[in-house]
Amino acid sequence: MSWKSLVVLVLLAAGLGGFFYYDTYWLAPAREKTESVKGRLWTVEPKDVQTLTLKRKTDTVKLARAGDGGWEMLEPVKTRGDRNAVDGVVTTLATLRVDREIDGSPAKLSEFGLDPPEVQVTLEAKGRAEPLVLLIGGKNPTGAWVYGKEGSKSAVLALSEGVGRDVARPLAELRDKTVLSFDRKSITAVDLDVAGDRMTVEPQESGTWQITKPRALKADADLMADFLEKLASARAKEFVDDTPKTLAPYGLDRPATVTLWIGKDKERSSKALLLGRQDKDKKGVYVMRQGEPGVMLVGEELWTAVPKTVGVLRDKVVLAYAYDKVAKIALEHAKGGVTLERDGSGWKLTAPEPLKADPGAVNGVLWRIRDLRASGFLSEDARDVPRYLAKPEVTVRIWEEGGKEPKVLLVASSRETRGGQPVALAAVAGQGPVMLVEGKALEDLARTASDLRDKSLLPAFELGDVKRARVAGGGKSLLIERKGEAEWQVLEPSKGKAKEARVSDLLLTLKALRWKEIASAKGDDAGRFGLDRPELEVTLSKADGAELATLLVGKEEGDRTYVRVKTSPSIYVIDSKLVRDLRKAPSEIPG
Repeated sequence: MSWKSLVVLVLLAAGLGGFFYYDTYWLAPAREKTESVKGRLWTVEPKDVQTLTLKRKTDTVKLARAGDGGWEMLEPVKTRGDRNAVDGVVTTLATLRVDREIDGSPAKLSEFGLDPPEVQVTLEAKGRAEPLVLLIGGKNPTGAWVYGKEGSKSAVLALSEGVGRDVARPLAELRDKTVLSFDRKSITAVDLDVAGDRMTVEPQESGTWQITKPRALKADADLMADFLEKLASARAKEFVDDTPKTLAPYGLDRPATVTLWIGKDKERSSKALLLGRQDKDKKGVYVMRQGEPGVMLVGEELWTAVPKTVGVLRDKVVLAYAYDKVAKIALEHAKGGVTLERDGSGWKLTAPEPLKADPGAVNGVLWRIRDLRASGFLSEDARDVPRYLAKPEVTVRIWEEGGKEPKVLLVASSRETRGGQPVALAAVAGQGPVMLVEGKALEDLARTASDLRDKSLLPAFELGDVKRARVAGGGKSLLIERKGEAEWQVLEPSKGKAKEARVSDLLLTLKALRWKEIASAKGDDAGRFGLDRPELEVTLSKADGAELATLLVGKEEGDRTYVRVKTSPSIYVIDSKLVRDLRKAPSEIPG
């Protein structure tokens, strides 16, 4: 190929590329825009509309676009407009298409419901010196569309029935129903004044909250989060009265007040909500924004969430600790002492004897401590702890990683009751306050080694480790073998298919077996428990033929069945219901 031909080809390629770029980024968008406005009443985009006025027979609604892109209602009341609702109406009007022209020179506009019109719509838009005006009349006989007329033009048009529905939306639908708009991250303090109880609570860098007035106390972070969530999401159920003559009927003459302080120093500002009486019939509470005359009704859940006293607002966590950093736990009570230490991802008992611990049982104790909450406070002074808890019935010590000294929880019984239920005394050693907690905490925390030790009957295994399983008893024997990921087949007494779901049930039952008590630690008198001649034997094997576990099942006495594992002499008691499922395996698995 000559250099001249190469130059020509390069120029042609460049020209085609340039045309493609011009068509893609200039001509195509222009064509799409032209196509999108074809048939529209007006060539105006919704984003360019600055004001919307709906002059209706019963009211006139005027809205103007605000600086943040939302809407401000100017008439009939000055308030915030509902952005989504107003944007929807504006989009409907700006993109309105004419179905057809009904009459170019109508003799009587009243015949079309246009004299007077149902609604006179006026839009003011960027780049237009004159406003856009549309009259909306009545519906046609079928109700499929409405009659309309553009400004001073004489023609009567057929328009979508949807535009008539949108411009007739009730005033309440066009108003912003947000009770109090705020950014939770910008809050620097919250003042609460409820029935004369005045409180101030401030957020801390750690994500917690601190009561600063009337006295310094840690606040309930979960309660504050829930309250602010309810406040932020509160919506007006009803706009009751925009210009009330008196506030007394709504309980707003002597309201509770929630004040949010936003920002710091010179940029600090506040927003306040006044809360009046509850209306049980309407399941709401009357509120008004400070500085605005209108009364609204909001859902009663907002009033329920308002912290009304220091006792409600303060933190009720009895003992705070980091669960994932707990390295050691010690329980002391009348039943004896127990010490546990973290062992990898699990736990082990180190006293009164070394044993593997049940992770679920240990976590149950830790979660019980974590979730323990005060129902009352007897003293804030740490010096009163020895007076109230001189002889604690349960002592819990928790060591966290890196900590030299444990956190010590003291719990003792009390003669008091709350709501007819017994309560207990609790305090953290060396700290205030002395608290009341539910009485059941004493029982829940007084766990013994027997309660916390691992009660797994069979050695731990995964379902995928099992290659073969044999169930023998009552003169029958069933042998099954895994053939795939989840496929099993029967080898004995005769080859055939196995029900995979029932095999999974069998393995899961074996894996989950837990003993209730030890009948004989050394396996003495096996005949007494029916284990000299077991009624049922279940064996699990791996792919290499090695035995995973063998369970021997003996005598059944009501809800108690005696069993043991082949590798250990100890005889245990398990729930008879679990064994009954195992006994059904030979007849239910084949098929």
